[in-house]
Amino acid sequence: MSLTSVLVANRGEIARRVFRTARSMGLRCVAVYADADAGSPHVTDADEAVRLPDGGYLDADAVVAAALATGADAVHPGYGFLAENAGFAEAVEAAGLVWVGPTADVVRTMGDKLAAKEAAVAAGVPTLPSSDDPTDGEAVGYPLLVKAAAGGGGKGMHLVESAADLDEAVASAQREALGAFGDDRVFLERYVPRSRHLEVQVLGDAHGNLVHLGERECSIQRRHQKVLEESPSPFADEALRSAMCDAALRLADGIGYRSAGTVEFLVDDATGEFFFLEVNTRLQVEHPVTEEVTGIDLVREQLRVAAGEPLGWTQDDLATSGRCSPRWSPTGPRGPRPPAGSPWPSSAATWAASPPTATSSSPHSATRPSSPATPPPTSSSATPRRPPAPATTWPAPPWPPPCGCCAATGRRPECSPTCRRCGATPACPTSAWCWPTATRSTRSATGRSATARSP
Repeated sequence: MSLTSVLVANRGEIARRVFRTARSMGLRCVAVYADADAGSPHVTDADEAVRLPDGGYLDADAVVAAALATGADAVHPGYGFLAENAGFAEAVEAAGLVWVGPTADVVRTMGDKLAAKEAAVAAGVPTLPSSDDPTDGEAVGYPLLVKAAAGGGGKGMHLVESAADLDEAVASAQREALGAFGDDRVFLERYVPRSRHLEVQVLGDAHGNLVHLGERECSIQRRHQKVLEESPSPFADEALRSAMCDAALRLADGIGYRSAGTVEFLVDDATGEFFFLEVNTRLQVEHPVTEEVTGIDLVREQLRVAAGEPLGWTQDDLATSGRCSPRWSPTGPRGPRPPAGSPWPSSAATWAASPPTATSSSPHSATRPSSPATPPPTSSSATPRRPPAPATTWPAPPWPPPCGCCAATGRRPECSPTCRRCGATPACPTSAWCWPTATRSTRSATGRSATARSP
């Protein structure tokens, strides 16, 4: 099968990320947009763009119609919105289009936490003690978690320390799950007080080939949302890494996984045991971490697999180098950032690989394809484009050495040339004390300028 064009059923960074690789493969790129995004970069980056009706990015029928109207061969869902919607995957394939992702059956099975756990047990992957009877707390043991069967992102999750609190927690979790997912099913699972969250990136094709691309550590979280990802994990030794990656491949093989996906595990700090949590049947926000240490362009592999091509390489051909640990804002990837192509290390000490350059083969290199000369048509009610924000100036490598306290704290200097703790000049551009006390200009969701000062 030969692909000539791809529609990305998403917006913003992930749409531009897919376009970057697709264009390098000679594919025509099609964007969709809601009125509020009519002037967004992902729209002007595309070769063609289609306005979505009021349902926006969640209107599966409108997205499929846009793909057919523009002659797209394939639909890439990105992440979020309809990316893990089995009905959308089925609609794409029913229209004669190529779905860039695992099969609809796999998406549906892994989207149900209870069905996913059953698949893990069948594949011989360790799981935490659990019960699909929300009244059977004694069978699981306390403390335990009440979790939504169709959930994710911490929604519908409640910690229960004793039997006296179970009924109230179950009722609350059911209300939250129904409101968030339209499904009030909940289950109970053993709670591990001191644990780590590790995930394994897997990649498979339609010819039975499966590989893993190592693990990412994502234990630093805020409100069940990942704040920082690092690869390889500084916690996992070779024995744990090997066992966990083998388990991920067994599960992926058992469910017939193809395309890119992530198998997530919980690791007990006290015993070193690991347990299956879930499978994300899509490209994740943090996929560049794996790409930087393996050199594998995951989007390219997704598109090749969707076109029916075999991976063409084996586990033995894969090698990792260095360590990648970009810093993420506690509330998401907002605020000033280094220039494209910079490594975003968490500290100078943990970055062992050479930073990518503008001529790097990495999909995150400094070179970006130019936008088309003529912007796509927009509706008369579209929000006009805002003027670009002032550019943030970042020092070019090689960077100056950090002052003593900056090196010790491992924080980034996103606003000040000097260390706010000891006054050293210059502060290290890869780790500085100044970040939590800096004042910087931000832009609110309404577009008004504001000044944010960290406490």
